[in-house]
Amino acid sequence: MILSDKSIKDLISRGKLLIEPLTDNQIQPASVDLRLGCDFLKIDENLMEVMTLEDEIKYEKISRDEIVIPPSSFLLATTREYIKLPEDLTAFVEGRSSIGRMGLFIQNAGWVDPGFEGQITLELYNANRLPIKLLAGRRICQLVFAQMDQLPLGPYNGKYQCQKSTVGSLVYKDEENLRR
Repeated sequence: MILSDKSIKDLISRGKLLIEPLTDNQIQPASVDLRLGCDFLKIDENLMEVMTLEDEIKYEKISRDEIVIPPSSFLLATTREYIKLPEDLTAFVEGRSSIGRMGLFIQNAGWVDPGFEGQITLELYNANRLPIKLLAGRRICQLVFAQMDQLPLGPYNGKYQCQKSTVGSLVYKDEENLRR
């Protein structure tokens, strides 16, 4: 079941759902808009010949209030908001239609597990032929919340738990790589 604005506000007021900082205009009829933070990561192509699932990826850190994403370019960003989901709630990260219509694809693997806590790292891709300038603090994506039918056997406790700022891929820490 997708949560309505009334349910979202109720969970926040009772302290069961944390989204900070949050303004009233961010709460939509069936979602919460999240804003762009000011920390970004760009893959450092000068330090790597190829990326693998087994090796740590090298990133260039960028901190600023505005950033330009060139055409056909990829960048990691973060939300300004820090969230904490209860164990019985999951969320989908969706791009805002108005921004998608500019050719900016926004993703985060699309899913936030129950029990997740932290800022959400976003994958941004400019599919347009023109550069796109983004300003920190602008609404960039939305969270759609869904009630779980029952509590999971275990809430999220993975490698991205409690992340702050933009976090690059930690795929090299996957269980498959630890067995090598």
